[in-house]
Amino acid sequence: MAATRVDIGPSPKERSEQWLARMPIECYFMPMRRPHSVVFFAYEGYQLLDVTGPAAAFAWANKVLKRPAYAVHVASPSGGLVASSSGIAIQTTSLARVFARPVDTFLIAGAEISVMRDMIAGLKSRRRLRRWAESASRFGSVCSGAYILAYLGLADGKRIATHWASCSLLAELFPDVNVDSEALFAVDGRLWSSAGVTTGIDMALAMIEADVGFATADELAKLLVLYMRRPGYQSQFSTILRAQVSREAPFAELIQWMQSRLTHRLDAAALATKAKFSKRSFFRKFSQATGQTPAQFVENLRLDAARALLAGPLPLKTIAGKTGFRTRARLSSAFERRFGLLPSVFRQIHFNESR
Repeated sequence: MAATRVDIGPSPKERSEQWLARMPIECYFMPMRRPHSVVFFAYEGYQLLDVTGPAAAFAWANKVLKRPAYAVHVASPSGGLVASSSGIAIQTTSLARVFARPVDTFLIAGAEISVMRDMIAGLKSRRRLRRWAESASRFGSVCSGAYILAYLGLADGKRIATHWASCSLLAELFPDVNVDSEALFAVDGRLWSSAGVTTGIDMALAMIEADVGFATADELAKLLVLYMRRPGYQSQFSTILRAQVSREAPFAELIQWMQSRLTHRLDAAALATKAKFSKRSFFRKFSQATGQTPAQFVENLRLDAARALLAGPLPLKTIAGKTGFRTRARLSSAFERRFGLLPSVFRQIHFNESR
């Protein structure tokens, strides 16, 4: 009887190569004769980390590659010193001067909505800003900078990510924009957008991977002392974070204990014993604190862990075992119920066809 071949999917290196192979060469392969030009658009009151976080990633990439692969610039409407919302000012170059040369990546920083409205109202030529953005090989936004992209009409019919606090307003003001309220960052053709603040670093790493490969981006993440490289599909709020931001977070220690024991029995009785409550009292208090029953919470913890493992080459049966579902069928059923598609399809979409 012939042995059955188990398809465990591509390795991270193979995934990177497949992803690069599908990208338009003129948009994503780095220029061979000059550094890749990265321009951040800042203005009075912008969010400092929206610029400095991703900019640091590109600058450190030069150290990893041991060559000036990226040239980072910060532009503003008129140039000169521009103060951020934190009061720290940075030197900028005028947009007209920056775009006198080819721009490969153009990213717009975010700010408070009122700040961005004032900036847009004061622009001498909005059409020129739109043309400049469109002329870049790839363009996008960090955090609430998505609002500016949408205002300029650059996000119509596109999937775009922004800070969770801005999602509802962005969708309301710009109904033609497909606002992804879950993603850490989103890629739709040449348009890249990130959810906010630190996620700009995650998006920058994804861009660097697209430009020069998985290995460089992975090494860069280590140098930046990141806890992990977060993929764009990952939710802005994990199950644990949702619980931590709830009032007083009374079950924080229990939740950490649960996370480290996903393969163990985690029914209400076992959890009540660990938390030193009666089963009935625990069920009521836990549900009030987290907005989920203990069973729902445990399943979501396991699904979050399974979704992360789908980035690697492990077979679904192994992932099911590592996350407490025990069988592939149980994992698939729970995964489809929450995310609307089977884990095998999820892996194909996010790791075979795109990021």
